[in-house]
Amino acid sequence: MTVDTASPAAKPLSIVPMGEYRSGLFDEGAAEIPAYDPANKRIFVVNGGEKAIDILDMSTPDKLAKLGSIKLETWGKAANSVAIHGNIVAAAVENDDKQAPGKAVFFDTNGDFIAAVTVGSLPDMIKFTPDGKYVLVANEGEPNDAFDNDPEGSISIIPVSGNLADLSDADVRNISFAFLNGPDLPYGMRTSNPGTSSVAQDVEPEYIAVSKDSKTAYVSLQENNAVAIIDIETANVIRVAGLGFKDHSVNAFDASDKDGEINIRTWPVMGMYMPDTIDTIEIGGKTWVLTANEGDSRDYDGYSEETRVGKLPLDPVAFPNASSLQKDENLGRLKTTTAQGDTDGDGDFDVIYSYGARSFSVLDADGNMVFDSGDKFEQYMAANYGNVFNASDTENYSRDDRSDDKGPEPEGLATGYVNGTPYAFIGLERQGGFMVYDLTNPTNPQFVTYHSDRRFSGNPEAGTAGELAPEGMLFVDPKDSPTGNAMLIVASEVSGSTKVYDLK
Repeated sequence: MTVDTASPAAKPLSIVPMGEYRSGLFDEGAAEIPAYDPANKRIFVVNGGEKAIDILDMSTPDKLAKLGSIKLETWGKAANSVAIHGNIVAAAVENDDKQAPGKAVFFDTNGDFIAAVTVGSLPDMIKFTPDGKYVLVANEGEPNDAFDNDPEGSISIIPVSGNLADLSDADVRNISFAFLNGPDLPYGMRTSNPGTSSVAQDVEPEYIAVSKDSKTAYVSLQENNAVAIIDIETANVIRVAGLGFKDHSVNAFDASDKDGEINIRTWPVMGMYMPDTIDTIEIGGKTWVLTANEGDSRDYDGYSEETRVGKLPLDPVAFPNASSLQKDENLGRLKTTTAQGDTDGDGDFDVIYSYGARSFSVLDADGNMVFDSGDKFEQYMAANYGNVFNASDTENYSRDDRSDDKGPEPEGLATGYVNGTPYAFIGLERQGGFMVYDLTNPTNPQFVTYHSDRRFSGNPEAGTAGELAPEGMLFVDPKDSPTGNAMLIVASEVSGSTKVYDLK
């Protein structure tokens, strides 16, 4: 596997900010996941604050305007995801009872209802196959806060090439992960199972990507540090690829928010990649899978795996310098897990794990990791934006505030070709903005640039601080764009804003 250290010259890319729509809602999830209707030049974006899908006019891309919205109360609590193919809009809608089965709801691009079918618990992401024959839903199956009701995570596959109005629950195929129940997990996968949940209950499908030929789906199992590879036609899991762990004794990171400085260095810690967004791109006739390695834990009133390194009983043989490591200015503040690390079962911890890898990775079509961006994100921000390094997404100049957690927290991800060159765009949820990489050689991507429209001098709550917390990112092909150039749509969760960029 290649680790990014210093990129050679990459092909330059012009990123021109265009129009923006601001919902006026701060930190309410009012702009989460975007979808694009190329025929009508419209953006459909999940607005969690108003429990709706907003419809935005992008025909004049420097002046985004809201045309209306689709309300979802009839079918459940709120939409978590939206996707478009042709003249069909699909929404993943969670139940008012979060642990009960949700719905996949279908509309036309005018927002008129067509059909709804039942899927699994907490449908969190919805995706059309490129050929438009199927819709896939990632049902996360999160437990309730008391942790006494933990539904299984699952994947739903819905045929949509026929008359949608005739669609029924009987047409839905659901993929279970019960085959993972048992003592042996795929290598590099993990479970936070506290003894009250099965592995199938512990699995929480997060995000879906599909190969260009519409045959294979890749599903991030975020909390489980794995990617499921699925044969869409047969609705079978081909394999679950554990992602393994990032060795921070050779990959540096800043582990403390209480050291008073930027301190990117190596530590005896293993990072769990735990990707959120996942995407595919075809390069050289092969499918490549990209992951934004955000990290996440299971943290509930009834059960939490989260603690800090300073509170862990560390094994004296593995960590002879434990008293120094556990100081706040070293590793003491770093968030870690109690669900793994006691390798010999004697009650103390032989390995320290952290959430997320503060990077993006490239996998081959079989789920093998061939590249990781290493410590590039933090090193770049430290060198160029040191006064706001690892800042929070809700407070200005909160330097170093997120170092003890997941750092810049890469979450959003999009890929596409601009003037014949494949690029990756990786959104940094906490820091803001997005990294750009040239994917011409997918086993050794080249850093291109970082772009941010966050304004640290503005007032976040008043809506003058720019784009905060990029959640969903969508690449628009030049043939579908109103400008004739490739475009990038970014929905920012905290600022409740949707912005488009011209790429050339």
